[in-house]
Amino acid sequence: MIPNRISLDELRRMAVGDIAALPAEQLALLQDEASEALRRAKMASDWLDGAIALKYTDRAVMARLEAAKDTGTVRFDDGTVTVIADLPKRVDWDQEKLAALVERIRTEGDDPAEYVDVAIKVPERKFAAWPAHIRSAFEDARTVRTGKPRFRFSLNDEVTK
Repeated sequence: MIPNRISLDELRRMAVGDIAALPAEQLALLQDEASEALRRAKMASDWLDGAIALKYTDRAVMARLEAAKDTGTVRFDDGTVTVIADLPKRVDWDQEKLAALVERIRTEGDDPAEYVDVAIKVPERKFAAWPAHIRSAFEDARTVRTGKPRFRFSLNDEVTK
């Protein structure tokens, strides 16, 4: 057991430099505690979202029908509260069919860029597997950026007891 263990409430009032100066065991325990609190909050949020959807989905469907909309945002009142219900539109395109249409536009003499955005991507796995002479030809077109660093801890049994 770690003596004088810091709680998440105390952590919120600490300067980042002071937190960074904590022993690794304290950081590991705090990270576990924060992850668990986040998991519980996410579960509560999902549960609440489900109840709200149960309560308002039918009214949102009716409001969209009245507005002649399949998707998007509708508003309606429930007492003194305006409920804003959004049903986002998610569109997926069949890549093979789009490629055929782009080629058809090109063969008919038009510029496909006037109709579609074309992006060429190289999966990093494929790039890494290419022979060196192919990789070197593509390297000038490649930029590597990093994401946000993440750190995880694995506590030994004696620390958590």
